[in-house]
Amino acid sequence: MKYIILLAIIIFVLYVIYENFFLLTVRREKLGSGVKIVHLSDLHRRTFGADNEKLCRMVRAEKPDIIIFSGDLVSRSENDFSVADKTLGELCSIAPVYMIYGNHEQSIFEENVDRFERMLEKNSEILLKNGHADVEIRGRRLKIYGLLDNYGIYKKNGRYRDLDKTTKNDIEELLGKCPDGEVLLIAHNPFFGEAYEEWGAKYTFSGHVHGGTVRLFGKAMLSPERKFFPKYAKGVYTIGGMKLLVSAGLGKFRLFDPPEIVVYEI
Repeated sequence: MKYIILLAIIIFVLYVIYENFFLLTVRREKLGSGVKIVHLSDLHRRTFGADNEKLCRMVRAEKPDIIIFSGDLVSRSENDFSVADKTLGELCSIAPVYMIYGNHEQSIFEENVDRFERMLEKNSEILLKNGHADVEIRGRRLKIYGLLDNYGIYKKNGRYRDLDKTTKNDIEELLGKCPDGEVLLIAHNPFFGEAYEEWGAKYTFSGHVHGGTVRLFGKAMLSPERKFFPKYAKGVYTIGGMKLLVSAGLGKFRLFDPPEIVVYEI
């Protein structure tokens, strides 16, 4: 019996290692032949091939019109951004990259801030820090907004209790009123989907939750704020007239929740 248990443990450990480095391409929203968007999030320290060659090759194969990176390209404690630099440069050679800061970029160690910002300046990504870009693709005019929210929604006074909330009014203070037309919002934290919809976004791209870290029977178990059963963790959610598009991301430990490249045609 002990050998059976030992074998089961070995198989489980091998599965966990395999799953954490197995990269899926997932197609979640297909509404005819529209604008093709590759959505990436939460890479942190993870690499898929040398300098993320496998990740970039898989993204290139999709021939996206644009790439959206919804935060946490790196982890806050990183001090070597060479892999992030090469990854971002390669992604920018595939399609225009629109990205925002996640909570890790917002809290990156002070001594690394300048080095990280210089790395971004080398590349041609479009960093949206409470700004927007007007894009025309396939005859469609899109307005892409990037939200840089109050860090208190992630952590406050060193704790995960009594965190701040994001409301429509907060978003308007940062981004202004939502304009007419087809508006895409990139917001790292998906938990305020109702506020994003009330603001007026048609599509919101989020990450942050890592799919719930562990998924059992298709249910997310844990959020980064140490809360059980987060409601928006992975997939497509319809909130009023908005689609909330949540990536399970690429990095961090996960179980029954493989890293993913998400492809949408909107």
